[in-house]
Amino acid sequence: MKSTLISKENNDAKFTMEFTPEEFENAIINVYKAQKDRFSVDGFRKGKAPRSIIEKKYGEGVFFEDAINNLFSANYPSALDELELNVIDSPRAEFSQIKKGEGFTVTITVECYPEIEVKDYKGVEIEAVSSEVTDEDVENELKARARRNSRMVTVDRPAKEGDTVLIDYEGWVGDQQFEGGTAERQPLKLGSGTFIPGFEEQLIGVSTGEDKDVKVTFPEDYHAEDLAGKEAVFKCKVHEVKEEEVPEINDEFVKDVSEFDTLDEYKADIRKELEKSKASRAENAMKNKVIEKVFEANDIDVPDVMVESEIDNMISEFDQQLRSQGLDLNTYMQYLGKDPKEMRDELKDEAFKKTKTRMIVSAVAEQEDFQVTEEEVNAELERMAKQYGLEVDKLREIIGEANLSMIEGDIKVRKAVDMMYDSAVKK
Repeated sequence: MKSTLISKENNDAKFTMEFTPEEFENAIINVYKAQKDRFSVDGFRKGKAPRSIIEKKYGEGVFFEDAINNLFSANYPSALDELELNVIDSPRAEFSQIKKGEGFTVTITVECYPEIEVKDYKGVEIEAVSSEVTDEDVENELKARARRNSRMVTVDRPAKEGDTVLIDYEGWVGDQQFEGGTAERQPLKLGSGTFIPGFEEQLIGVSTGEDKDVKVTFPEDYHAEDLAGKEAVFKCKVHEVKEEEVPEINDEFVKDVSEFDTLDEYKADIRKELEKSKASRAENAMKNKVIEKVFEANDIDVPDVMVESEIDNMISEFDQQLRSQGLDLNTYMQYLGKDPKEMRDELKDEAFKKTKTRMIVSAVAEQEDFQVTEEEVNAELERMAKQYGLEVDKLREIIGEANLSMIEGDIKVRKAVDMMYDSAVKK
């Protein structure tokens, strides 16, 4: 196969792939050997009919299409490498006339990754983000941990905001009980905003064993159209009133929840943890500021096909999230009253920003000619393996040696971000 570049203008490249008669004939022979068992010819056992007989019965071009496809798919990647073309879209191919015993030429048009020269990515001025940990921060974290160790206890008093009530309820619109408006022994935290606006507030002051008619109006945009905007009454029965009992913060609490013996020791450890996490968040926030500044300073050509591909990825990830929650994308869109085009349009700006950002940072990595060592790749694989609960060898097998370049690319991107951040001026 011979590949020849015809033209390269802007992001479009045109080139040819020329195949000799011998290459075409060998491809046909290979297809015949692979497919001969599919053909039934009178006088021959299945799979035993000579190629010439099959071609006579089914046409001399019976194997052409698969032979051409096999030649194209096997040689297209090497043609791109030879011509140094970094393509971002599927090829558009035109074939010369195909005849038995002759070679043929494929003329291919592809969209290529744009050439980018990033400017003003060093010495970016940004506002510094504080990572200071205050005594108040420590106290708030301590209180949060105490709340996480709280327990619910039944109380013999009227319910107040923050309590959890255990209720039965029946929903009525006029004299009709509506579907989905019934529950038994349903826990509800008052003030959580879980139920329809106005519902929870009316249960404040109720006691165990009490009946209560809760009158509400469904919102105009309520998802059930037959209930939207309508007045309803929920007939409620209160079975229990519970409050959150938060443990007292003292040395005994510390001994129960940690390896420390005293409250002071525990506070000191909390401060260290907060300092580490706050420093990390501050650094990430400043890195994002740097990237945003470089983003704004560089007006680059972002191909539509890359933006559309990013939208595809975003939708796929969202669909996976929904499925993990027992939903799917189609049901979700029906619920919102949206069609796929509307969803794609809503994601376009975000997808554009993500794509442009990735292109800029990748270009910086190339301009700086960052290299990745085998040790760095191995360290990244170990980190990923730990994250997914896999052995490193198993992860390597899943990824495949051919795709390790993606990991190398990710490492280069991180190096580029770190370099831009380190050179930034923090005011």
